[in-house]
Amino acid sequence: MSKASTISTRIAALRARIDELTLASGRPAGSVTLLPVSKTFGVDAIQEAIASGMRRFGENKAQDIRDKSKELAGSEIQWVMIGHLQTNKARDIARYAHEIQSLDRQSLADALEKRLQLEGRTLDALVQVKTSNEPSKFGLDPLELEDFLSYLSSHTPSLRVRGLMTMAVNDPQPDAVRACFRRLRELRDEMKKLGIPGIELGRLSMGMSGDYDLAIAEGSTEVRIGSAIFGDRSYTK
Repeated sequence: MSKASTISTRIAALRARIDELTLASGRPAGSVTLLPVSKTFGVDAIQEAIASGMRRFGENKAQDIRDKSKELAGSEIQWVMIGHLQTNKARDIARYAHEIQSLDRQSLADALEKRLQLEGRTLDALVQVKTSNEPSKFGLDPLELEDFLSYLSSHTPSLRVRGLMTMAVNDPQPDAVRACFRRLRELRDEMKKLGIPGIELGRLSMGMSGDYDLAIAEGSTEVRIGSAIFGDRSYTK
């Protein structure tokens, strides 16, 4: 089997599995989106995914979004920043990305707002919330979510908040993983009741190649899948 057919077959199988899990969770098929995560993979692999109908791709480095957007100019790709973002990289995201799913602090929101106004653009955003106790995980403290959403509502008109994102704990116990996803859903429900002006919370980005089944069971509306589409990653140049 060729690499192209492998990627195509994997995407088709994932879509079918996602729909199956979505139906099992009591929601209609098609209500959970697949976001291919193309970090560390080259433009050839991305083009093969495009041929399978993919148009949105997740990356975890601002410079990769910048470089790949230039290489794939004209492909109508929507780039999604999913990695931790330093404020000094806000310019590239404001210029090249269509969405950020790792918005987690006021300083970053302010930097993005400033750059977006200079670019004359708006940017969809998901607030990343830390729902595990792992030191390596990034995200906003759940106790700070209400204040942060209120700040975004009144200070960053160029950032269009669409929902929340999280990464579950790296734990072999499914119950521990599900607890992280459940916590985000519960936080979303609490925040929606507040009715903060301009803040939309319809989306929950949670679940990756190893745990997306658990995430969908807990209410995920988008899963971020990399290796299950593109294969094992190589982090060496």
